[in-house]
Amino acid sequence: MKKHNFNAGPSILPREVIENTAQAILDFNGSGLSLMEISHRAKDFQPVVDEAVALFKELLHIPEGYSVLFLGGGASMEFCMVPYNFLEKKAAYINTGTWAKKAIKEAKGFGEVVEVASSEKDGFTYIPKDFEVPSDVDYFHITTNNTIYGTEWRTDPEVNVPLVGDMSSDIFSRPIDVSKYICIYGGAQKNLAPAGVTFVIVKNEALGKVSRYIPTMLNYQTHVDKGSMFNTPPVVPIYAALQTLRWLKAQGGVEEMNRRAQQRADLLYGEIDRNKLFRGTAKKEDRSRMNICFVMADEYKELEADFLKFATERGMVGIKGHRSVGGFRASCYNAMPLESVQALVDCMQEFEKMH
Repeated sequence: MKKHNFNAGPSILPREVIENTAQAILDFNGSGLSLMEISHRAKDFQPVVDEAVALFKELLHIPEGYSVLFLGGGASMEFCMVPYNFLEKKAAYINTGTWAKKAIKEAKGFGEVVEVASSEKDGFTYIPKDFEVPSDVDYFHITTNNTIYGTEWRTDPEVNVPLVGDMSSDIFSRPIDVSKYICIYGGAQKNLAPAGVTFVIVKNEALGKVSRYIPTMLNYQTHVDKGSMFNTPPVVPIYAALQTLRWLKAQGGVEEMNRRAQQRADLLYGEIDRNKLFRGTAKKEDRSRMNICFVMADEYKELEADFLKFATERGMVGIKGHRSVGGFRASCYNAMPLESVQALVDCMQEFEKMH
């Protein structure tokens, strides 16, 4: 039976990425050594990093004056590194979900944090619209896609201060204007690579502005200066990221990923809205295309466990909603084929006929 991987992360990767990485783990570039046992400073590995950086810049149209870094620690480490490197006096954050709250918590240890808006009282079901960002903040931080609650920024906000974006779960899924940001970061395990590497896009001239001492490993400048090679980087996930970046380019780049994301979302949300057994949880105008969250309609709530079992038996993997929300979550990242979304829709329609 074919499995359809809707896991929220670690999550689906293109099959060729998995196969190419597996081959390199057995024998890297015909060296007779595994990718897992070579030096990160080996002459064969530096081109991997160089090409990955070049493809990042090409695919996202990153302008001159930005560096692309591959670091450890996940996005959760960046919750600390961002204020360490950029927060001198005051920063603005918008609270749109669990990960935004975690970022806000860490930033408060480095200076004043202004929470410009929050959708928490309404269960994080929408992206706040009517907010004002103070003009005197060092930066404004957004979480562009909220994996747990299924909401997403579709465009870059129009503000007159530097932007910082956590794009862990929607990077490469839509065009972005990198020039608006001083920093974009994300864990790789949703749209780029297996867990273990974090990507950071940082504007070089924004560094060195804070007066505090920054520990060497937490200073972005350290990693810019050393090309992500200050200490041993996560070699295997970086290699897998390169394979994904090559796949993205071959498929048609960000523009094609954007088209596919909309196609998948239209198909699944269309069924959620049509099927009397289910209802979506996020406000329609802010629905995520990456993490599609839905629950049983109130009058069919007792069928939740039955549908989960029904869908799982038909190859749907990872559709159980986050424990804080319940219901269901179909994560449709860049590598998700439309046929898998159609398979889930077929399940929903079949289950409807039974009830």
